[in-house]
Amino acid sequence: MEIICIVCPNGCRMEVSVEGEEIKVAGNLCPKGVDFAKAEMTAPMRSLTTTVATSFPDSPRLPVKTRGEIPKGKMMEAMAKIRTVVVSEPKQVGDVILPDLFGTDVVATGVLAG
Repeated sequence: MEIICIVCPNGCRMEVSVEGEEIKVAGNLCPKGVDFAKAEMTAPMRSLTTTVATSFPDSPRLPVKTRGEIPKGKMMEAMAKIRTVVVSEPKQVGDVILPDLFGTDVVATGVLAG
Protein backbone atom coordinates (compact mmCIF):
# COMPACT_ATOMS: atom_id res chain seq x y z
CA MET A 1 0.00 0.00 0.00
CA GLU A 2 1.32 3.46 -0.84
CA ILE A 3 0.80 6.30 1.62
CA ILE A 4 2.04 9.87 1.68
CA CYS A 5 3.55 11.04 4.93
CA ILE A 6 2.02 14.27 6.26
CA VAL A 7 4.32 14.77 9.25
CA CYS A 8 6.91 17.04 7.64
CA PRO A 9 7.22 19.07 4.42
CA ASN A 10 8.99 16.25 2.56
CA GLY A 11 5.69 14.50 1.81
CA CYS A 12 7.41 11.15 1.31
CA ARG A 13 5.64 8.55 -0.80
CA MET A 14 6.11 5.39 1.20
CA GLU A 15 5.36 1.78 0.43
CA VAL A 16 3.94 0.01 3.48
CA SER A 17 3.44 -3.72 3.81
CA VAL A 18 2.24 -5.89 6.65
CA GLU A 19 3.89 -9.27 7.08
CA GLY A 20 2.39 -11.07 10.04
CA GLU A 21 2.66 -8.62 12.91
CA GLU A 22 5.53 -6.69 11.32
CA ILE A 23 4.93 -3.44 9.44
CA LYS A 24 7.59 -2.71 6.83
CA VAL A 25 8.09 0.81 5.48
CA ALA A 26 10.15 1.89 2.46
CA GLY A 27 10.61 5.31 0.86
CA ASN A 28 10.76 7.48 3.97
CA LEU A 29 13.43 10.18 4.13
CA CYS A 30 13.38 10.48 7.93
CA PRO A 31 12.45 8.32 10.95
CA LYS A 32 9.18 10.23 11.39
CA GLY A 33 7.88 8.52 8.25
CA VAL A 34 8.21 5.07 9.81
CA ASP A 35 6.30 6.19 12.93
CA PHE A 36 3.60 7.82 10.79
CA ALA A 37 3.19 4.76 8.58
CA LYS A 38 2.90 2.40 11.53
CA ALA A 39 0.33 4.66 13.19
CA GLU A 40 -1.65 4.90 9.94
CA MET A 41 -1.79 1.12 9.70
CA THR A 42 -2.80 0.55 13.32
CA ALA A 43 -4.59 3.61 14.73
CA PRO A 44 -4.71 6.65 12.43
CA MET A 45 -5.15 10.00 14.20
CA ARG A 46 -5.91 13.51 12.93
CA SER A 47 -6.22 17.07 14.16
CA LEU A 48 -9.55 18.73 13.49
CA THR A 49 -10.05 22.38 12.58
CA THR A 50 -13.51 23.85 12.08
CA THR A 51 -15.81 26.56 13.42
CA VAL A 52 -18.55 26.70 16.03
CA ALA A 53 -21.67 28.83 16.13
CA THR A 54 -21.88 31.89 18.36
CA SER A 55 -24.75 34.04 19.61
CA PHE A 56 -22.95 37.22 18.42
CA PRO A 57 -24.53 38.68 15.24
CA ASP A 58 -21.28 40.43 14.25
CA SER A 59 -19.28 37.18 14.64
CA PRO A 60 -21.57 34.25 13.89
CA ARG A 61 -18.73 31.66 13.78
CA LEU A 62 -15.64 31.13 15.95
CA PRO A 63 -12.68 29.18 14.56
CA VAL A 64 -11.62 26.22 16.71
CA LYS A 65 -9.30 23.20 16.61
CA THR A 66 -8.55 20.15 18.65
CA ARG A 67 -5.61 20.66 21.00
CA GLY A 68 -4.38 17.16 20.17
CA GLU A 69 -5.31 14.48 17.69
CA ILE A 70 -8.42 12.32 17.67
CA PRO A 71 -9.04 8.95 16.01
CA LYS A 72 -9.55 9.41 12.28
CA GLY A 73 -12.61 7.16 12.39
CA LYS A 74 -14.29 9.45 14.93
CA MET A 75 -14.25 12.62 12.78
CA MET A 76 -17.94 12.51 11.85
CA GLU A 77 -18.96 11.85 15.46
CA ALA A 78 -16.68 14.68 16.60
CA MET A 79 -18.27 17.08 14.12
CA ALA A 80 -21.75 16.06 15.29
CA LYS A 81 -20.78 17.01 18.86
CA ILE A 82 -19.12 20.25 17.75
CA ARG A 83 -22.24 21.28 15.80
CA THR A 84 -24.21 21.31 19.07
CA VAL A 85 -21.98 24.04 20.57
CA VAL A 86 -23.09 27.69 20.60
CA VAL A 87 -20.63 30.10 22.22
CA SER A 88 -22.38 32.92 24.07
CA GLU A 89 -19.48 34.51 26.00
CA PRO A 90 -16.34 36.32 24.84
CA LYS A 91 -13.40 34.01 24.15
CA GLN A 92 -9.65 34.32 23.66
CA VAL A 93 -7.28 32.14 21.65
CA GLY A 94 -6.69 28.93 23.60
CA ASP A 95 -9.91 29.03 25.62
CA VAL A 96 -11.53 25.60 25.90
CA ILE A 97 -14.76 25.49 23.91
CA LEU A 98 -15.54 21.78 24.26
CA PRO A 99 -13.63 19.73 26.86
CA ASP A 100 -12.59 16.10 26.42
CA LEU A 101 -13.59 15.33 22.86
CA PHE A 102 -12.11 11.85 22.42
CA GLY A 103 -9.32 12.62 24.86
CA THR A 104 -8.48 16.19 23.83
CA ASP A 105 -10.07 19.62 24.15
CA VAL A 106 -11.49 21.79 21.39
CA VAL A 107 -10.01 25.27 21.78
CA ALA A 108 -10.62 28.68 20.23
CA THR A 109 -8.17 29.77 17.54
CA GLY A 110 -9.71 33.22 17.21
CA VAL A 111 -10.96 35.97 19.50
CA LEU A 112 -14.64 36.54 20.18
CA ALA A 113 -15.20 39.96 21.72
CA GLY A 114 -18.35 40.74 23.64
